[in-house]
Amino acid sequence: MKKKGLIEDTMHFLVHNSFLFTVAIMCLVHAILLGITWYGKVMPLAYFNILSVVVYMFCILLCNLGMIMPVYISIILEVSVYSAIAVHFMGLRSASYNFLFSIVPIIIYFGNYLFKEKKRVIIAVSLIFDFSVFVYLYLHYYDAAPVYDVSYAVETSLVIFSTFVMLFSVIFYNLIYIYSSENVRNALEKKNEMLTVETKEDALTKLLNRRGFLPIVEGIMNEESEHHFCMAFCDIDNFKRINDNYGHDCGDEVLRHISRLITREMQGCEVCRWGGEEIVILMRDHDLEVAKQKMEYLRKSIESTPTVFYNKRIAATVTIGLEECREDYKKPDDIIKTADARMYYGKQHGKNIVIFEDK
Repeated sequence: MKKKGLIEDTMHFLVHNSFLFTVAIMCLVHAILLGITWYGKVMPLAYFNILSVVVYMFCILLCNLGMIMPVYISIILEVSVYSAIAVHFMGLRSASYNFLFSIVPIIIYFGNYLFKEKKRVIIAVSLIFDFSVFVYLYLHYYDAAPVYDVSYAVETSLVIFSTFVMLFSVIFYNLIYIYSSENVRNALEKKNEMLTVETKEDALTKLLNRRGFLPIVEGIMNEESEHHFCMAFCDIDNFKRINDNYGHDCGDEVLRHISRLITREMQGCEVCRWGGEEIVILMRDHDLEVAKQKMEYLRKSIESTPTVFYNKRIAATVTIGLEECREDYKKPDDIIKTADARMYYGKQHGKNIVIFEDK
């Protein structure tokens, strides 16, 4: 079970950090090529590999900033130029054109993420460009003598390495595509299983829904013994902007991420997805002072832990309204409405705040 969990965690990390992983691998590839070409005394290629390493280090920075399109273009152009220069200096026998084939899965996989509907013609254009470079190199350098006559060891190293890179690319991107597709299919199947009238769990976040949450609160309030609890009403700030800027898939991941954070930080509490981006927390046996401290800690935790979505780090904050149960509260709606009103006040006065008393 632990091994399966490790594989799942690794694949989840690779899928959601695939841009960053790709650029890091490209940087490593050129670092190795730098060593091979330097050893073979093909200095123009060695210098170009130094430049390529610098380019991909800069691309790592762009990935961390969520600027994926420049990275996508840089990979296509850099690999095309490097392949052409490598074939020019060392000839077709070096098999440097294999790098052109290695980026085909990258063009398709990331292109499908970047481009939607009619814009996906850009993927086809990129593939045609990649293939055209290969055809040109093959026809132009078929009988041409290489500028550098490298040793058998260097030539063999380049052939084996470029072939390995090509196979690794094909296998790796097929694996993460299959994993992503399986995840989507499994998620849909689970969602369909849970879409019944009696379900008490939210399909997206795995939190309680209202049907599962309200009877718990009613049960506590109907107890003959004195009941003591606090209720927090949380709302993700600027959630519509996240959906508009990054898409609803990203918005869903933000919801799941924040839900996991709340579940982890609020162990022993009942957590409910009230609707949309609203989450309600029932804190049993908490007085207001303890609840205030916990909510402030939770707010800071969410603020400092962005959601990672395909290498983009999506920062989000929450506004929280907090209320302690009083004797005059007879129904769950009474205390929830008070907490909701305080949350709304926080929304109107700066957001990313915990409101625990009427202003």
